[in-house]
Amino acid sequence: MQDPALANASTARKRRPRSAQRTALLGAMFLMATSAIGPGFITQTTTFTVQLGAAFAFAILISILVDIAVQLNVWRIIGISGLRAQELGDKVLPGIGWVLAALVFAGGLVFNIGNIAGTGLGANAMLGVDPKIGGVVSAAVAILIFLSKRAGMALDRIVVMLGAVMILLMLYVAVVAAPPVGEALKNTVMPETVDILVITTLVGGTVGGYITYAGAHRMIDSGIRGPGAVKEITRTSVLGIIVTGVMRVLLFLAILGVVSSGVALTSDNQAAEAFQHAAGEIGLRMFGVILWAASVTSVIGASYTSVSFITRTDGNPRRRNLLTVAFISVCAVIYAFLGQAPQTLLVFAGAFNGLILPIGFAVLLWVALRRRDLLGGYRYPVWLIVIGVMAWLVTVFLAVYSFAPAIDLLTGG
Repeated sequence: MQDPALANASTARKRRPRSAQRTALLGAMFLMATSAIGPGFITQTTTFTVQLGAAFAFAILISILVDIAVQLNVWRIIGISGLRAQELGDKVLPGIGWVLAALVFAGGLVFNIGNIAGTGLGANAMLGVDPKIGGVVSAAVAILIFLSKRAGMALDRIVVMLGAVMILLMLYVAVVAAPPVGEALKNTVMPETVDILVITTLVGGTVGGYITYAGAHRMIDSGIRGPGAVKEITRTSVLGIIVTGVMRVLLFLAILGVVSSGVALTSDNQAAEAFQHAAGEIGLRMFGVILWAASVTSVIGASYTSVSFITRTDGNPRRRNLLTVAFISVCAVIYAFLGQAPQTLLVFAGAFNGLILPIGFAVLLWVALRRRDLLGGYRYPVWLIVIGVMAWLVTVFLAVYSFAPAIDLLTGG
């Protein structure tokens, strides 16, 4: 028998104007994609492309494959159940939802300070303003979105617009940089070098932590949920994965084009230097726009998703928005005093991201396997469970591989 809440959500979805529903789905899709492409990812992509060259394409392929297996399951399970990850966790094993919520919230807080720092660096490259002022002003912009009377629609439209701007600018620089596409394609399947630590870092930074749940939580908060919405859920999750993959590949190709031309990137900001080499002064300004857009959308995504883990699906939206404003404000104040997130905490939080993924994903896979009652009687596809379990085993390996070094770093061992 279908849960009355799911039936009500289905009815509300049918009454909702198609344009509003389309905007909500696009917003969820781009929230997932832009959350995965933050300032940390831009820095990592540049560093690893300089280090590995075209061979980095293999690491990107692995991260995309893991992303596909994880997100197809996460979106479908959360979307059909109409419940957030931590709520499902508490129904499977009381208390595990709170553990998951605490891990996501703590990691989101640390990373959000880094995201705000990224907006400051982006504003500096884009307009030449002081990074600290740029970061605080950018945090204020994010706060205004959540203070809007129609915060949900404002959030959806902003992330879609900024996501589209990022893709277009990265496409332009990737074309101008003239990367060796053939060499990149060859290394995608036959890499000259395989670095497990690089793959671990990339997967943890693009699939772990709050990023895993950003789009799915936004989708059910928009009222798109229940077994009757399976087609929309599947289509949106697949498109979101494609958008994320396109963003990653374009950024990689833009940097690879510069590195392959023989340019040595030696400055403290290698990504900015690469864009400047590729397209001159306008390239530097474009990098500023991309970094700012990537950072501010990550501020929005991290804040929205972190707060979604400490509130209920059926909670008051206004109260949730005010908690999100408070979350951003705390992160902005810490950034204003420190100027950046402490590097040791960032690495440690990154390891926690890698730990959150297998824990939270295991809970969701258990729901798909054993708790059909939470899915409104929906018969879950066996093939999805199979690729989900395979991806889960990969995430366990990556978590074990990366967590010990992070503990040593934190303790000075």
